[in-house]
Amino acid sequence: MSGHSKWAGIKHKKAVIDAKRGKIFSKIVREINVACKEGGANATDNPRLRLVITKAKQFNMPADNIKRAIEKSAKSSVNYDTVRYEGYGPGGVAVMVEAQTDNRNRTTQEIKNIFSSHGGNFGEVGCVGWMFSKKGCILTEASQGEDKVMEAALASGADDIKETDEGFEVYTSPDNFEKVTEALKSAGIEIVSSSVSNIAQTSVRLESDKARAMLRLMDELENHDDVSETSANFDIDDSEIEKFSGSL
Repeated sequence: MSGHSKWAGIKHKKAVIDAKRGKIFSKIVREINVACKEGGANATDNPRLRLVITKAKQFNMPADNIKRAIEKSAKSSVNYDTVRYEGYGPGGVAVMVEAQTDNRNRTTQEIKNIFSSHGGNFGEVGCVGWMFSKKGCILTEASQGEDKVMEAALASGADDIKETDEGFEVYTSPDNFEKVTEALKSAGIEIVSSSVSNIAQTSVRLESDKARAMLRLMDELENHDDVSETSANFDIDDSEIEKFSGSL
């Protein structure tokens, strides 16, 4: 999808900046809390916790912070619910949002307001979910050799590999995500970002005003304190995304 990897790269760079400010760490601590409540504090037996720990390491969260968050979650009486929101952005773009919240009503109202303030429509759960598939997505540096990436990825069970201006996108099933990630690392391949996300099956082309409105919607959703993941099926030129990122 044109623009998808460009936006993913910008999201990652922005999250690294947010990590320096502590904002992304606060979100990760919430995700650790939810993962521990759901599957226990032992990462060996808890796949969801392992994924959150991988995410924490990508943003250079200190090991001591991760350990403390796990220990605190096991004892904490605070419970965060994982909630999913769905709706449409400008031009009919499908949007999915995942959040962790201790006040579902508050978060729901705030997400509704974000959709409406950027020309979107808040919908019922299920209205766009069928347009996405849950997949592991690993983005590698553009400087990595195609043969090297393909050999390591396919040998470890990757489903698909796409070359983009930003590098190589390696897609896996959720079950194979950790195995493929480790295989790429073992082969000396530098990973820019990796996550199990909702990947769109089709895309909606946007230009000019609608493209900018869509990017503003995504940016505000991702900046919300409770939001941990966003997905959308927009197709926007890299040049438009670059222009927008310069204003962040």
